[in-house]
Amino acid sequence: MTVLPILKSAALAAVLLASTAVVASAKDVTIKVWAGGTGPTGDYRIEAIKMAADIVQREAKIRGEDLNIKVEGQAWTGWDDFKQAVTLAAESNTAPNIIVSGHEDIGPWSQSGLLRPIEDYVDFDAWPLNQLYPNLINVSTYDGRVWGIPQDAEARPFFFSRSHLKAIGYSDADIDALPGKVERGEYTLYSMLDDAKKMQDAKVVEPGKGFMPRPSNGTDYWQFYQSFGGEMADPESGKLVLDRQALTGMYQFFADAVAKGVVPATYLGMTWDTWHQAVAGDKAGIWHGGTWHKSEWETKWGLKDFFGQVQYSLIPAGNAKGRANSITHPLVYLLSKAGTDEDATLAAELITVASEPRINALHAVKSGHLAIGTAEAEVPLYANDRWTTVATDALLPHTNAIPNNSDFGVIWKAMYKGLEASWTKTSSVADAVKAVETEVRSALGDKVIIR
Repeated sequence: MTVLPILKSAALAAVLLASTAVVASAKDVTIKVWAGGTGPTGDYRIEAIKMAADIVQREAKIRGEDLNIKVEGQAWTGWDDFKQAVTLAAESNTAPNIIVSGHEDIGPWSQSGLLRPIEDYVDFDAWPLNQLYPNLINVSTYDGRVWGIPQDAEARPFFFSRSHLKAIGYSDADIDALPGKVERGEYTLYSMLDDAKKMQDAKVVEPGKGFMPRPSNGTDYWQFYQSFGGEMADPESGKLVLDRQALTGMYQFFADAVAKGVVPATYLGMTWDTWHQAVAGDKAGIWHGGTWHKSEWETKWGLKDFFGQVQYSLIPAGNAKGRANSITHPLVYLLSKAGTDEDATLAAELITVASEPRINALHAVKSGHLAIGTAEAEVPLYANDRWTTVATDALLPHTNAIPNNSDFGVIWKAMYKGLEASWTKTSSVADAVKAVETEVRSALGDKVIIR
């Protein structure tokens, strides 16, 4: 797929001319950057903008211009508080210039008037943006316009304890062959439940820890929907899709996991610290998470030998209608409406520089994320890192992303509510699916295809 030129030459020249005029007369410029979902290993989401500011200042000095850029960064580890802060700041006209958030925010935030389309301020045909992966540009696109620059990428794999697999009869060769069997559909989600139960029966993991999925709502659960053949959007019409058979298969799978005793009915709501301690400490049998978790387990939770302790794969298929898959949830650099157009031009230049391969590779390797472009994959720091390399080769080609459609949140909220109801047995699977259909149909009408 080829990324089409986003800016015409004349338009770009006009923007650059305006930028030059501002930079030439500016003495001090403050650019505010807010980043959500950002812990200690993700600090380059803001540090990269600071590095870019230093480079831009040095370039200005060589041109004989007097420019001092102050970057003020603020990070939130969680998402709810961050998104509330962004919304309140927008309402009070105090939003930051640059927002680092999930791509799914592009739809609602662009519709609300919070964002500027970044395609008006950058040239995707010029370095370094011309080497970004096209699918990540697509993920940053909504309603025919590009609103953001991908800040990172990731995959969300399945993880297996090597020692616990060996305890139930797997050889090293069997364990090494497991990812291929998952990809080919030979090892399914139900194969996994059988292995999780064997681990518990062998007493190598405690009851209820054979399978430890994500303990809270997240994009990860849409992977299981896809494992049973579900689509989130219709490729022809672009409309959102709710697939009842896929939803039924997904809900039934988790109900069966509870019935088998490998995950408790009361599991959802477990603290993340408890979850990390279990999976990093080899107390869990099989679980799913993100590529970035490896870095967190090593830096915070004491994991010493990832490849010796853990095997990884795509999320297995659930049935013959589904497929092994993974979802990527890229964070993106977004331009807010804050400040002047000249402020936005400078902020866009900083985002462009921060997207250069060597700078972005610092974030990818430190945080366990994946490259945003072809050139970054060749940067020695990245290319010589085993995890980023194998994840790029084995996982990233199989990823897709949730839709940017601003109405997708309606389906997402209803889906998770139904998952909770069927998981905790407060509702049957059939009733949970019916409730989701009713809620989605009532809210979205003909804007969604229900199969």
